Amino acid sequence: MSDKTQATQPLKFADIDEWHYETDVAVVGYGGAGSCAAIEAADAGARVTIFELLSAAGGSTALSSAEIYMGGDGGTRVQAAVGHQDTDQAMIDYLAACAGPQADLDKITAYVQGSPAHFDWLVEQGVPFKDSEYKERAIMALTDDCLLYTGSEKAWPFNTFADPCPRGHNLEVEGDNGGPLFMKVIQEAVAKRDIEARFDCRALTLIQNQDGEVCGLRIREDMQEKNVRAHRGVILSAGGFVMNEAMVKKYAPSLLKCSVPIGNSGDTGSGILMGMGVGGAAINMHEGFVSVPYYPPASLTYGVFINAQGQRFINEDCYHGRVGAYVLQQRGRGVYLVLSVDDYGDYETVSYLGATVAGTGETIEELAAELKLPEGQLEQTLATYNQHAADGADPLFHKSADWLKVLKPPYVALDVTPGNGAFFPYFTLGGLDTKPSGEVLTPEGNVIPGLYAAGRTACGVPRRGAGYNSGISVGDATFTGRMAGKAAATRTATH
Repeated sequence: MSDKTQATQPLKFADIDEWHYETDVAVVGYGGAGSCAAIEAADAGARVTIFELLSAAGGSTALSSAEIYMGGDGGTRVQAAVGHQDTDQAMIDYLAACAGPQADLDKITAYVQGSPAHFDWLVEQGVPFKDSEYKERAIMALTDDCLLYTGSEKAWPFNTFADPCPRGHNLEVEGDNGGPLFMKVIQEAVAKRDIEARFDCRALTLIQNQDGEVCGLRIREDMQEKNVRAHRGVILSAGGFVMNEAMVKKYAPSLLKCSVPIGNSGDTGSGILMGMGVGGAAINMHEGFVSVPYYPPASLTYGVFINAQGQRFINEDCYHGRVGAYVLQQRGRGVYLVLSVDDYGDYETVSYLGATVAGTGETIEELAAELKLPEGQLEQTLATYNQHAADGADPLFHKSADWLKVLKPPYVALDVTPGNGAFFPYFTLGGLDTKPSGEVLTPEGNVIPGLYAAGRTACGVPRRGAGYNSGISVGDATFTGRMAGKAAATRTATH
């Protein structure tokens, strides 16, 4: 066997002289997507083997807060318990607006229509949710409360497309511990089934027969290359490509302006590359999630984001990931959050942002001079903002009246220029094109028999950083994992 096996160079079934492992469904990656895929495949009667690169399960799901974006059809148990009546149409309209022209309406519809049942399925596996709501503006609930707004549902322009409803479901655990708890529970669910999990196994490439069917894969285990026969299919749930700097530079170079890639060490794009090697289409590869975590404290929402031209460019009451996407689009060197010192509050003790103070001023002219902004521009921007804020209006960017007030001196400006030290976490949103069932598609839209993808290896419901919502990744990964597991398990076995 060659020691130069490449992900994009699949092997031929006819050239395989020995099968080291045989299974019905081979799952590559033991994170949120892979574990849910394995459970569903096993429950459908298939023999399942998970191959995990690392020494333990978890993937990027274990690193997340594991809020899960769910709703529709009258609401989940939690939504109903706290008085929110969600609808399929509102959730579909909202997610379609989030994805814009890149939206896959078939995937969005399948996700929304399956969402309440997905909540129930997670509860059946043992995932705990408290029937309560966290009403503060926050990136995540640090209490054990469940339901919160985790996107731009209440912000313009999304509130013009659909009635707002909170859909982020935080696990019943205090602090940022949702991901570890979620994977602990799901691992226990996997262990209750006859599912084999092999760790320290690197998936190298796929194996195809003469008809183009994917019927196995080659792995590296114990420093040896081995062949895996998968009679019904291979599910690629190996994460995205945020940890592969060469791929990020090639496909999504704007993300390199950010500071911290978010993912596990296996997010190298290997699953995407393997899928591309057998003809799979990789789509949306330029997109990524970028955060500017400027709340908490929520009081910073009263401030205004200013670019190097001294101009606003976003309604500050929207989701922090939307702000991040717009920050990357600004021209020139310099992006600042300008606010009254009164609203600076406990920023230094509760914020995740880590932005330094770029300037202060007893007058707006003094602040503009410290920031070296074009003469008169910041003064005009703030005068216009204050004039309308006094009337509870924002005709330029439609910020909610709840977060509008006249900004009064003294002023402070935080430096949120990419690369200047503020915390800019990011991850990728591109992946293999798939049907809602998880079947991988060619650029022409044809199904590659025997190949499935889920989680960030696939391009799922979330398509744009400017329309991202916390919880949609774990929601999409676990849901698409389940769909792929069902589809692979019920596929007619190859011989």
